[in-house]
Amino acid sequence: MRDVYGVAAFRSRQQVLRFENMLSRQGVPAQVITTPRDISMGCGLSVRFPLEYAQPVRRALIGMNTANLIGLYRAEYDGARLTVRPL
Repeated sequence: MRDVYGVAAFRSRQQVLRFENMLSRQGVPAQVITTPRDISMGCGLSVRFPLEYAQPVRRALIGMNTANLIGLYRAEYDGARLTVRPL
């Protein structure tokens, strides 16, 4: 079972919740998740989104203060191991 998705990681829980809400209002399926271990810094929460929405996610980031953004990542779970790389 292979699961590939995008992750937006922030330093602030408030930013995570705000960003997830913004994406949802724009029709981007997004959910708050526990930040993957490979993204070690941050508040412990991130926003998960389907990779096919990477461009709308990037556009949404332009419209907000991204000082608390750690980064955008591509996460891939192969059933045994999670691999995270910058998006």
